[in-house]
Amino acid sequence: MTIEQQRHVAPDRPAATPRLGAGGVLSASGVLLLLVVVLLAVSGWHLTQGTSAIGGGDIWRWLLGERSSGAGADAGDVLLGSRVPRLAAGIAVGFALGVAGALLQSLARNALASPDTLAVTGGAYLAVTVVAALGLSVPIWASGLTAFVGGLLAAALVLGLAGGAGTSTTRLVLAGSAVALALQAATSTLLILFEEETTSLFAWGSGSLSQLGLRAFQQAAPVVVVATVAALLLARRLDLLGLGADSAAVLGVPVRSTRALGTILAVLLTAASVTLAGPIGFVGLFAPVIVRLCGRFVPALHRHAVLLPAAGLTGATVVVLADVAIRGLLGAKAAISIPTGITTTLVGATIMILLARRQRDAGPARQPAAARVGVGSRLRFTLVLVVAAVGAAGVVLLGLLGGDTWLRVGDLSLWLRGESAPLIDFALDERAPRVAAAVLAGAALALAGSMVQATCRNPLAEPGILGITGGAGVGAVVVVTGAGVTQAASTTSILVGATVGALVAFALVYGLAWRGGLNADRLVLIGIGTWYGSAALTTFMLVRSNPWDTPRIYTWMSGTTYGRTFEQVLPVAVMLALALPLAWLVRRELDLLALDEDTPRLVGVRLEAVRLVVLLTAALLAAMSVSAVGVVGFVGLVAPHMARALVGGRHARSVPVAVLVGAVLLGVADVIGRTVIAPAQVPAGLVVALIGAPYFVYLLARSRA
Repeated sequence: MTIEQQRHVAPDRPAATPRLGAGGVLSASGVLLLLVVVLLAVSGWHLTQGTSAIGGGDIWRWLLGERSSGAGADAGDVLLGSRVPRLAAGIAVGFALGVAGALLQSLARNALASPDTLAVTGGAYLAVTVVAALGLSVPIWASGLTAFVGGLLAAALVLGLAGGAGTSTTRLVLAGSAVALALQAATSTLLILFEEETTSLFAWGSGSLSQLGLRAFQQAAPVVVVATVAALLLARRLDLLGLGADSAAVLGVPVRSTRALGTILAVLLTAASVTLAGPIGFVGLFAPVIVRLCGRFVPALHRHAVLLPAAGLTGATVVVLADVAIRGLLGAKAAISIPTGITTTLVGATIMILLARRQRDAGPARQPAAARVGVGSRLRFTLVLVVAAVGAAGVVLLGLLGGDTWLRVGDLSLWLRGESAPLIDFALDERAPRVAAAVLAGAALALAGSMVQATCRNPLAEPGILGITGGAGVGAVVVVTGAGVTQAASTTSILVGATVGALVAFALVYGLAWRGGLNADRLVLIGIGTWYGSAALTTFMLVRSNPWDTPRIYTWMSGTTYGRTFEQVLPVAVMLALALPLAWLVRRELDLLALDEDTPRLVGVRLEAVRLVVLLTAALLAAMSVSAVGVVGFVGLVAPHMARALVGGRHARSVPVAVLVGAVLLGVADVIGRTVIAPAQVPAGLVVALIGAPYFVYLLARSRA
């Protein structure tokens, strides 16, 4: 039996393509007009904010032509030289990302798809970081060109690996996510290794609307306008694609060319945005989601002729509003040091969570398409399981022997008998807890990822969706930036703070998602809103704190085993020992949860109880892994996919293979991070993305989409 997601539409959900009629048209016109009015109002407020003393009255007198003397005489210079370029950049960036996100989410039928999943922002950030790390001096105009070229090259790489822009959107999004994680890991590695050369780029990585004039906007605006118009010409095709690829093809839609054109347009829009303001990525995710959540009140919003411009206007409004809000709260001068992407993410995440709490997503991205993975033979499963187990054992041995000084198997034997030399004792006493932390945490993250993907029925889900990653980051940063934390106690304090933060975040996500029952769509939307919002809060606290704290906490947030002890690893070992038998007991329920909302109920599964147990177990696994290795985000996403590609989709087979694959991934990454540039070290969380992404894409290319 092939396990694949059913395209079942619940009775209480509106259809993907609502009926057209006068009422729908009027509603569409009204909502677009309302969005334009709101954007104009927020833009007017934005123009009154700035570091100079010029206010609304001065601007009004300047507009009336009173330019004789006083503050009003300088209003034109301030407006045209500073405030208008900043406002124009905010509108263009928000609009471009909103339209790009709507395109990608509709093509992928997945609320987690965004411009980030095509690696455009990751490629742009890496290109700029490489230039800074190498100490290359480039003109200001060339910096934007560098980001643009880097984004396009990254997108081209994703398209090539996935089989072209017209390939299955699930395959495209998964390939893009893997490449984006690898590029992000490469960027983070450069930020850590070239700390002095790249200091200013940590804030730039969250985006900034600061402009030196209108030149950059004038270059990007035509790209945004032309790409948006072209996207609107595809609106009818996109409406029909919402019914499914097969149905759309029967109705005469050229599916492959539509996917290709839509993807290319999204890439161009995102690249133009990154050129203007850096990687402000979350806008492309939350703006279309907010519009679709409002579709219950205005059904015409589900039509792409309305959805695309509405998502663009929503994105522009939130970006400008966030920029105004941070200036109002902190003052214009203090707000200069806060990256725009932080405030945009916080505002957008809050709106998205509030709407998701009250509504259900009924738009074209309401049901993600999962990859079709057949069930392999028992012999294949046995062979893969044995190879993975041997690989995990080999990784443990390699981790004990490898380091800045390589040991021999005889040294390990003497150490186990307590007869080794002091130098060997010191090396192995330091390495053994690190190896245990990497292997056990990798296994725990893989198991948690398998549970979350099955429960949420989303191939892009990972433990971070439960709020674990974001909450852990906030808890750790609160400890590091707080007063009274001594260097000797800092590691333990960080781990405790991170674990508490992770569990509190999960409780918050689950509590907000519960509304007379737990809906998977609501859980995903609230989870990603909490995830991104907490990540933005973490970055905000780091930017505002002592800069000497940033490298230490940034390294921990990249996933590291440095300085671990067996006492810190014990919780993840205990949790894993409890979770593995539970996963075996609920293997049938996990298979059913991965299908749809109704099948488990029809066969007598207590859906809410099973979901609570499974998600709570996944949350505890992820939280304990945080206590062992910090924040590692790649393993929980790709290890379950690798397992399904190797042995099929039944959880009785995929879960044990995923656990072993996760252990091997993080274990190998830890060894490489400790040895490749010894005595310096690269965090294991970064290495695992660099080595795991290529293999994941290879497996994806071999599997059927």
